[in-house]
Amino acid sequence: MRYYIADMHFFHGSLNKRMDRRGFANAEEMNEYMISRWNQKVRENDDVVILGDLSWGNAEITSMLLRRLNGRLYLIQGNHDHFVSKTTMDMNRFVWVKPYAEMYDNKRKVILCHYPIMCYNGQYRLDENGNPRTYMLYGHVHDTRDQRLIEQFQEITRATVKTDGQGNEKTIPCNMINCFCMYSDYQPLTLDEWIVCDAKRRERCEE
Repeated sequence: MRYYIADMHFFHGSLNKRMDRRGFANAEEMNEYMISRWNQKVRENDDVVILGDLSWGNAEITSMLLRRLNGRLYLIQGNHDHFVSKTTMDMNRFVWVKPYAEMYDNKRKVILCHYPIMCYNGQYRLDENGNPRTYMLYGHVHDTRDQRLIEQFQEITRATVKTDGQGNEKTIPCNMINCFCMYSDYQPLTLDEWIVCDAKRRERCEE
């Protein structure tokens, strides 16, 4: 199985009281909960793509953390992943570290970046049944006003009509999913699970 998750911010204790307001007593309690949630889902041979901002900790403690997480790890580097450049960091737990990647997941392309990309490669591609063939998975914005703006952009885009080469009018696809860890209760999810999670979250926001 392949899973995705963003913005876990291990060791970033201040997120319990500001910004995310995660509500844990301290960073240690938060770390242990997130490790438990991760390992409940991910098995040794599963792949996990981390969409940035994995750890606020230094190289040494981040290296120890990685040894406790199940799965084969892939890192899309975020703006807070400073441990990557440290010579004391054990990078062997990562299959690769990249700022951007494109992969295939059950015949669908996934565009992977820590930062949301409004006009992403393959955005217009649909299958024979009109289902999306490309998804843009991102992090960085957590559950902030920036995320609300991205959601507004998607609504505007999906309501915009264009004319194709045969003169047919069609709306523009826009399938961007914020894989923010709090949206999944700190558990990595498959692409299909993120699609469902994203749809349910939006429905709750509209109620």
